[in-house]
Amino acid sequence: MNVLGYLIPGIVVLVILVVFLSFVPLGLWISALAAGVRVSILTLIGMRLRRVPPASIVLPLIKATKAGLDLSVGALEAHYLAGGNVDRVVISLIAAERAGIPLSFQKACAIDLAGRNVLEAVQVSVLPKVVETPVVAAVAKDGIELKVKARVTVRTNIDRLIGGATEATIIARVGEGIVTTIGSSNSHKEVLENPDTISKTVLEKGLDAGTAFEILSIDIADIDVGENIGARLQMDQAEADKRVAQAKAEERRALAIAREQEMKAYTQEMRAKVVEAEAEIPKALAYALREGKLGVLDYYSLQNLQADTRMRERLGKEEEKGEGQ
Repeated sequence: MNVLGYLIPGIVVLVILVVFLSFVPLGLWISALAAGVRVSILTLIGMRLRRVPPASIVLPLIKATKAGLDLSVGALEAHYLAGGNVDRVVISLIAAERAGIPLSFQKACAIDLAGRNVLEAVQVSVLPKVVETPVVAAVAKDGIELKVKARVTVRTNIDRLIGGATEATIIARVGEGIVTTIGSSNSHKEVLENPDTISKTVLEKGLDAGTAFEILSIDIADIDVGENIGARLQMDQAEADKRVAQAKAEERRALAIAREQEMKAYTQEMRAKVVEAEAEIPKALAYALREGKLGVLDYYSLQNLQADTRMRERLGKEEEKGEGQ
C-alpha cells in the first residue's frame, strides 16, 4: 500500500510535467536565453493560446538580435497574425542592413503583406537583374523591317516597390521605345551602323517612371533585317489601285451598254412613230383630194418626186457597194 501511495502521485506529477513541457516550449526558451533574447515563459504560453507557433517568432528574433537589429516580439507576432512571413522579413532586413540599403521594419512588412517577395527585392537591389525582351519588329522610314532583341538591366527600387509596375511594364515600354526609335530613322542602315542609338534614345525617355525598378542599362542583344515592308505595301497599293480602275472601267462599260440599249429603244420607238405617220399619209392624200385641196396634177407630181427620191437612194447604195469592193 505504501508503494502505491508513492507511485500514484508520482505518475500524476509526471503526466502534469509532460503536459506542461508539451505546451510550454522550454527548450526554445532556453535557446533564447542563451542567445541573449529575453522572452518570458508567459509570453510563450500566450503565443500558444493565440495559436502562434513560438518557433516562428523566437527563431527569427534570435537571428535579428544576433545581426544587431532591434525588433520586438509583439511586432513580429503582429506581422505573423496579419498573414506575413516573419522569417523572410527578418532575413530581408539583415540583408538590407549588410548591403547598406535603407529598409525599415514597417516598410518590409508592408512589402511582404502586399504580396511582393521582399527578400528577392533586396537581392535584386544588391545584384541587378537582366530582363530579356522578346523580338521587337519595327520599320524604318525607308520601308525596311528590323527585328531587335534587347537586354534590360534593372535594379529594384525599394521606395516604389509597393504600387509600382512589374517587369512586364518595363518590357512593354522598352519595346515601344525601340519601335519609336527605329520608326524615326531615315534608313535602316543608320540603325545597323549605330545600334547604340536605340539604347541612348530609349534610356532618355525615363521608362522606369512609376515602376518598381530602376533601369541601369539597355543593351541590344541581336538585330536582324526583316522584310521590305515598304515595297510590299506599294505592291498592295498598286494591286488595290488596279482593282479600283477595273471596277471603274466595268462601271463605265455597263453605263455605255445601258445608254446603247436606251438609244436602241429610242430608235425603235421613233421608227414606230415614223411608220405610224407614213401609214397616215394615204389617208391624208385621199382626204385632200376629196376636199379639193390637192389636184390630180399635184398628186402625180408628188408621186414622181417620191420615185425620183427612191431612185437616187438606190443609186447611192450601189455606188457605196462599188467603192467597198
